[in-house]
Amino acid sequence: MNEAMTPATPMVVVIDDDASVCEALRGLFESVGLQTRSYGSVHAYLAADPADAPSCVVLDIRLPGQSGLEFLDTLTHHGAEQSVVLISGHVDVQMAVRAMKAGAVDVLTKPVREQDLLEAVHRALRQASDRRRTLNHQADLRARYLLLTERERQVMVLVTAGMLNKQIAERVSIAEATVKLHRGQVMRKMEAESIPELVRMADQLGLHPDDQPLSRS
Repeated sequence: MNEAMTPATPMVVVIDDDASVCEALRGLFESVGLQTRSYGSVHAYLAADPADAPSCVVLDIRLPGQSGLEFLDTLTHHGAEQSVVLISGHVDVQMAVRAMKAGAVDVLTKPVREQDLLEAVHRALRQASDRRRTLNHQADLRARYLLLTERERQVMVLVTAGMLNKQIAERVSIAEATVKLHRGQVMRKMEAESIPELVRMADQLGLHPDDQPLSRS
């Protein structure tokens, strides 16, 4: 198993307690240029060093210890960036519906058609890459927001709520000229080129005027 790989390289993780299935799937994915790791259980996967890459987890629904469906539920609950494709020797309608509602990209029955699996895995990797970009963007946005002073945060929220400088000055009991200075600092620190862009940032951060204290600090 080659553990050394470029951090940003998308990867497929296979989790199946049947070693022959793991080997066959590794061969399939690597034949089309996909980096692949395989594990015999969810526990073994969690105990390994995670790869810093967008990834698709292909796992059997029925596994020793934590099942594939249980692990899918865990990933979904924690907002993990991995996308999941489930496979099983037998898939009933109820099981498939539960898996799709929990966020599985696809649920396939063994023996899996290679083309169906490859298509599902490529969809899953695209989804994982999109999710990673979103999470990185949100983290960057939060880091910029934390650079603001308490007063700048107040001004940002009120500006993005559509209030004019004069209204903000009255709301927080400061001079209008001071509001303009804070507003300029907010735009610079948040790296916003326009008020509409700052509004989108506030929306992504979940900011609301009622959440801001009106202190005089």
